[in-house]
Amino acid sequence: MKIIIYKLNFRKPFNAILVYLFMETNRLSNKLAKALNNQMTNEAHNAQIYLAYASWISDKGYEGIANFLFRHANEERNHMMKILEYILKRGAKVTIAAIPAPGPDPVSVNDCFEKIFKSEVENTASIYNIVNLSMAEKDWATWNFMQWFVKEQTEEETLALDLLAKIKVAGGANAKADALYTLDKDLADTPDDATLAQDVTVEKP
Repeated sequence: MKIIIYKLNFRKPFNAILVYLFMETNRLSNKLAKALNNQMTNEAHNAQIYLAYASWISDKGYEGIANFLFRHANEERNHMMKILEYILKRGAKVTIAAIPAPGPDPVSVNDCFEKIFKSEVENTASIYNIVNLSMAEKDWATWNFMQWFVKEQTEEETLALDLLAKIKVAGGANAKADALYTLDKDLADTPDDATLAQDVTVEKP
């Protein structure tokens, strides 16, 4: 912690307050603060993508899939807030940036899931960048904080792959209405968390 020292009489309370005000309380480097703020925007962008796709598919009549995507939009907002709170608690400045548009609507349910997977893979790369940066700077508090996001992204990618596998069985881009109806019913009850490889055992494959 850097302290700007002045020739002050510390027996006077006002002088002690002045020194406190000039203390450097930011515990994040400029690079990490910028990367975390960018990631906060990424999470908000992902929330918009899920919202857009959920709205699109709801309009098609697939309320089970739509509900699943709406829930994940809310998860992404929670991720955004988690990062925002961390930046504040580390004494750095939060920068609220414009959120990019989610892009064009999917052309099919299969395309929707493929776009979701691509978005999650890109988000994972951004998170790994922060992990690498925190390790290079030996900012172990940030490195430890980001481990939660590493695990979360593994779940998100696994879940997206599971969805792609299901739509492939249903016919992929050529899935018929009856197969999509069954998929819609299944996703209405699908848990928001995926089973990860590291959690698998012989008893619980």
